[in-house]
Amino acid sequence: MATVLNRVTEDRVSVSIPSYNFPHSIIDPATKLVKGQQIELTGHVTRIDGDKVTVTLGTMVTVDLDKLRLVQSYVPPKRKKALIDEPG
Repeated sequence: MATVLNRVTEDRVSVSIPSYNFPHSIIDPATKLVKGQQIELTGHVTRIDGDKVTVTLGTMVTVDLDKLRLVQSYVPPKRKKALIDEPG
């Protein structure tokens, strides 16, 4: 969960992400988030290094593993079965 710090422009807000020591700006054109509001950010995991995880949120953001929640597990691609002609 991230916390809204302030509105940067009419369509962007600055958020504080736990264990990430820099403010991060996100687009907010419709919901009109307000200061102090909690929001959930979603992104793709690009790297896991021990207890640190790098997530793509427009830019790469590295946070502690315990600050993340798995939304969708990784499912490897299914192998296609070869068609084999049986005698007969």
